[in-house]
Amino acid sequence: MPPSRSGRQEAQHDGNAVYEVDATARGDAAIRAASAELIALSHAIHGEPELAFEETRSVAKTIAPLAERGFEIELGVAELPTAFRARYGSGALTVGICAEYDALPEIGHACGHNVIAASAVGAALGLAEVADELDLTVLVFGTPAEESGGGKVLMLERGVFDDVAMAMMVHPGPLDIVGARSLALADVSVVFHGREAHASAAPEQGRNAGDAVTVAQVALGLLRQHLLPGQQLHGIVGDGGVAPNIVPGRAELLYYLRAVDSASLDDLMRRASACFEAGALATGCTHEIRTLAPTYTELTPDPDLLLVYREQLTGLGRVPLAPEFEAQRPLGSTDMGNVTNVIPGIHPVIGIDAGGAVTHQPGFAAASVNASADRAVLDGALALTRTAITVARDDIHRDRLLQRLVQRQEDIR
Repeated sequence: MPPSRSGRQEAQHDGNAVYEVDATARGDAAIRAASAELIALSHAIHGEPELAFEETRSVAKTIAPLAERGFEIELGVAELPTAFRARYGSGALTVGICAEYDALPEIGHACGHNVIAASAVGAALGLAEVADELDLTVLVFGTPAEESGGGKVLMLERGVFDDVAMAMMVHPGPLDIVGARSLALADVSVVFHGREAHASAAPEQGRNAGDAVTVAQVALGLLRQHLLPGQQLHGIVGDGGVAPNIVPGRAELLYYLRAVDSASLDDLMRRASACFEAGALATGCTHEIRTLAPTYTELTPDPDLLLVYREQLTGLGRVPLAPEFEAQRPLGSTDMGNVTNVIPGIHPVIGIDAGGAVTHQPGFAAASVNASADRAVLDGALALTRTAITVARDDIHRDRLLQRLVQRQEDIR
């Protein structure tokens, strides 16, 4: 019989008996059947952490279960060697699921991207089971360099998401947050150029780029008192000189600037730039500011999709943070913000027991392969799959998403 948006189809006729298989149950069953494989995938990615744009082993691990189940794999999309797109089905409603797999320097998967990748694969397997029935196209996007580099931004700008009607992913954290919020982010390098000299024999001949760094950081520290709510500054000295007896002729600051939205980020960049300039001016140096990665915009999750996801998550026995408290807990920044600014999407947090550790701590890296993280892989996959199935068989949700897609494609043309 033809596909039905009710999510049910005849499976067998035996006299007057009709056996129907529910789409949600079938999606759940596909995920549970692959549970050992999904958990093994999470652990395998965690065991070999790779940095931004270097995630070759992680990509191979992530695409393997998809290829085995008939997904068409396209590697190196958007001219990024560690980005991929995996496709199953040819339905009218295209659901995109984002997988991340990059790690952090020295502390590995302290943001739990191994959980993200495995849950994305699980959701894809669940949706592939019912793709024909629900008139779906299932896409998995392998998105490199979320921690630094903005893989999703580059993929978005280069058209990889152009046919996606809704986009989803889950990110691990210390607790469940459905309508997670993030901050807009600018990733900058500030290089100061001075003049080398012998620090003892002829210091007057030098212009100390390291001192320019010091003045700039003092100015930034004083600026913090006057920042707007939600604005943040944090950074490190990337280069402070080469030897104590040489006046540094070059020094570098690496800074993240964050704000609640893009307009506030622009304001912060203007004020921080004045602090960088002050360092150069006070020490007789010159300076240059470079953006190291695409600017991340704030998350703008789709309210209707959030409601559906919350219902599915609570149906799994989880108790997420109440909506009225979500805005009080911004979760750093993510390039998924850029995606949700263009495509209806969600980026909820799936809770794991990290023993009090938070993301980007070694304790969270260790927790990302514990029993609660394994449960998060499966619950995340189940919640995403159930969300997409609910939306796909509801005419109001489905038509809204398809109309948004048509309008976006017209704007692109």
